[in-house]
Amino acid sequence: MKMISDYIAPIGPEGLHVIDTGKWRTSRPVMNEQKCEKCGLCFLHCPVFSVKRDWENNYSISYAYCKGCGICAHECKSGAIVMVPEGEVDFGEEQN
Repeated sequence: MKMISDYIAPIGPEGLHVIDTGKWRTSRPVMNEQKCEKCGLCFLHCPVFSVKRDWENNYSISYAYCKGCGICAHECKSGAIVMVPEGEVDFGEEQN
């Protein structure tokens, strides 16, 4: 079976299904890459691994599974991550 995600949950007698839990969110974390100090606290504290780190130690948020809990924004000491109401800010918009 080909999986499109690392996040799967058992449902029903037919087996495993991918669940897009990002639709549960009412607020979303938005990251300002210029303010990011690359400390990794958001990455370490995200309970569903929605904060991703690339090989160059850059961080980004995967919205497909982010539930909008705000832990990443709370742990961000530089203020690079802020929570905004869902639909208020596009992915590409930058926060001041």
